[in-house]
Amino acid sequence: MRLISLLLIIFMSFSAHANIGDMPEEQQLAMQYIKAYTDHDFRSLRHFYNRDSVFFDKTANVKYTGTRHIIEFLTRAHEGVLEYRLNIEHMFNNGSIVVIIGSYRLRGPGDQYGKPGRIIDIAVPGVTTLKFDMGTRRIIEHMDLMDYQTMADQLESQ
Repeated sequence: MRLISLLLIIFMSFSAHANIGDMPEEQQLAMQYIKAYTDHDFRSLRHFYNRDSVFFDKTANVKYTGTRHIIEFLTRAHEGVLEYRLNIEHMFNNGSIVVIIGSYRLRGPGDQYGKPGRIIDIAVPGVTTLKFDMGTRRIIEHMDLMDYQTMADQLESQ
């Protein structure tokens, strides 16, 4: 009985999540990029972009090209944000293209969302597709497809 209990404890102590080192190289790079992106680590993000990199929010039809323009946009968009993270539900890749399905959680000032003086807390479901140049380890294109109707519904109730 002790042996079974010990084995059960050992088995349960292992995480159900894959170690980042067990992922394909493209997914590891995507995780590094997403960490810099959600941490607002613009210094690290600069290493992922070049003058030809594209950031495209297809749902909002907003596109920025080049390191400087992308970083300027992200700086404005994330100004004052208290918390920003991506809860990944599923991730897969086909060569250098990595697809991430999940929800971006944002907590911050409501001024940008028509809720001045309030702190908002929203989770926006969506799909992020990252296309890498694996030779240079840089982003060719970051494309988001976001469920902005869900975001609007959440904002309405806050």
